[in-house]
Amino acid sequence: MHGLFPSTSANAKMTGVTIEVDLADLIERIGAARDKAALAQLFGILAPKVKSMMLKRGACNALADDLVQETFLNVWRKAELYTPERGAVGTWIFTIARNLLIDHLRKQSSRPYEDLEGIKLESDLQLGIQLIEQKQVVERVSQAIETLSADHREVVRLSFMSELPHAAIAKRIGIPLGTVKSRLRLAYDRLRPLLEDLH
Repeated sequence: MHGLFPSTSANAKMTGVTIEVDLADLIERIGAARDKAALAQLFGILAPKVKSMMLKRGACNALADDLVQETFLNVWRKAELYTPERGAVGTWIFTIARNLLIDHLRKQSSRPYEDLEGIKLESDLQLGIQLIEQKQVVERVSQAIETLSADHREVVRLSFMSELPHAAIAKRIGIPLGTVKSRLRLAYDRLRPLLEDLH
């Protein structure tokens, strides 16, 4: 286990008291201040759910634990890149986890069969359908982005595809930070009705 995290089985159970936690605030503390306590709190809240998702998607228990740890290491490294425009904090973290699992299963699929013991791979048909669906999603998103003005397209691509922080975008294209945020917000408002049926 990595020193930053408790065990995934060590859920934070607070004597029956429910505590409201602002996940966006935790991410901001991690990104801005490298706050390990905030990371541990976020881990305690979401790690069991991320592990459950891994198990439902075919990972064995040990692999799920490893990928949960790797997911939250990525959160630690990339927290400053998170923006509300990317969706809810939980959605962002689940996307990181899902991508790690997909990458792992793809790497495993090129190894001898015995290396895959304990991992339930989806059928070729299911994988084929998923690839087609992913291609359709990429095409839809690309088409939607093309409806934006050139200025808005530029900040969207730098933020979401190049994963640059807002300040770096402002510096790169020579506009104020507030303008970057404003353009992203307007672009998001325009894209949302075009893409809201995608999950």
